[in-house]
Amino acid sequence: MLVELRAENYAVIDHAIASFGPGLNLLTGETGAGKSILVDALALLMGGKASADVVRHGAEKAVVSCVFESTAGAESILEVNGIDAEGAEILLRREILSNGKGRAFVNNQPATVAVLKQLAPELALVHAQSETLSSFDQEQQRILLDRFGGISTDAVAAAYESWRSARTTLDDLLQGEQDRLRMVDLWSYQAKEIEAAHLEAGEDEALETEKRVLANAEKLYSAAMSGFDELYEGGASAEAALRSAIRNVEELARYDARFTESAQQLASARATLSDIASTLRDYAEGINASPERLAEIEDRLALLDRLKRKYGATVAEVIAFGEEVGRKLSEVEDRDEILKALRAELEKAEAAYRNAASALTAERQSAAARLAKQAEAQINSLAMKVLFEVSVARNENETAWGAAGWDEVEYLIATNAGEPLTPLVEIASCGELSRVMLALKVAVEEHSSKSRKKPTPRTLVFDEIDIGIGGRAAEAVGQKLKALARAQQVLCVTHLPQIAAFADQHLAVEKREQAGRTKTQIRVLDDRARTHEVARMLSGAKVTDTSLQHAAQMIAASR
Repeated sequence: MLVELRAENYAVIDHAIASFGPGLNLLTGETGAGKSILVDALALLMGGKASADVVRHGAEKAVVSCVFESTAGAESILEVNGIDAEGAEILLRREILSNGKGRAFVNNQPATVAVLKQLAPELALVHAQSETLSSFDQEQQRILLDRFGGISTDAVAAAYESWRSARTTLDDLLQGEQDRLRMVDLWSYQAKEIEAAHLEAGEDEALETEKRVLANAEKLYSAAMSGFDELYEGGASAEAALRSAIRNVEELARYDARFTESAQQLASARATLSDIASTLRDYAEGINASPERLAEIEDRLALLDRLKRKYGATVAEVIAFGEEVGRKLSEVEDRDEILKALRAELEKAEAAYRNAASALTAERQSAAARLAKQAEAQINSLAMKVLFEVSVARNENETAWGAAGWDEVEYLIATNAGEPLTPLVEIASCGELSRVMLALKVAVEEHSSKSRKKPTPRTLVFDEIDIGIGGRAAEAVGQKLKALARAQQVLCVTHLPQIAAFADQHLAVEKREQAGRTKTQIRVLDDRARTHEVARMLSGAKVTDTSLQHAAQMIAASR
């Protein structure tokens, strides 16, 4: 339900706030007061096209905003688009700058107009004078038909998803097939080259170390043996000095226990020194100054560098590249079996979708006949004489397949006797369009009520639905609006007292001049003010006692 609508520097409106309630909300006022402008502002918040023309003269920007009660579907749309929910309400805002640029916000978070369009079917359906039937395109007509017939699209949606997934997988494989075939020779060469190298992860690092040793064999041998002599072998070696020192400290320890630990530490140092000396000697003895081995290592490292330049920064990456190439070659070899399996899966999914879509078409065609009959009766009770049909045509071309089936649903109407049926989008009169939409909605809601189906939690907006009607037809429109408002919130702009008398909440849109500028004000009327407004609509500028009495009778009768 729409709770509040605000407009600032929008067209002739400087600043206006309208609060709405459940049921039938009617807006009345003199021509040019700004009633239809408010409807246009709401249409803008539902994703309508913006223009710099809507910015009030002299202002930098126009701002329109509204508050809706949230729905589960709307919250899901917000979640998909990464927008945080704000409790039980949804706040929409659009700003249009004087240069034509603009911004949109949902719950005070930046959003796109596309998000507003996604939210619109969950929140409000607006039929403004300035709009076309773009908001009631074939998709919306299908949705209304499905609602009337209580038709679920879950089965066909599941079948479509299975078919689409199978089709995408097969197409991806086929699309890359020729590229893969052209690459087979290259992959085969790469796989053989890597396989022939018999690579081991990390071997390049080990070979680099061995290369350094071999390239500096004489220096390393000399350094190791010199260290061994100085530590252990020579007459003035560290080991000889330690041995002498140990004898002296042990002699001291025999007479003074303070030197016992020192003697032990020296003995431990001697053992460590001996270990180091042995390591140096063994390392020197192990050095093999082989030019042949050095050349072999350099050749191996050159091979590894060449492979790394081509296939990866490390030997491990080269090995992984070879494994990936091998996998691709295996896929190419197994492609016939893979394609056969995928085609079989696609055929199965296609058959399942066709069955589900055909069943859905049959349901819709049955519901279409019933809706056409009821809608035609409702339309003709609103001062119109029409023929009305609902066309359900199956389009089995795969490009027309979707989660809601393959049907093309279109509402057809002939508004004058002897004329052929034409699509509803070709209705020229906004008043006729609004009355047709009203009749359709009433037909659907009455059927849904009888079937005990839950109504769509959406606000319906009709702008000047009363164009070209009066008398009994106007009263019939008022009654239908009232009936529709029992299940949904309805907003309607009207100039007819016969319709205004049915309001659950009556809002008067008034304009006045202040400081040389026109200002618009919106008032929620109490019972007394409401009677006076209906009387004004009956008698014009001068309200008489007779018109007041007549207005009171009309309001009482509408209840």
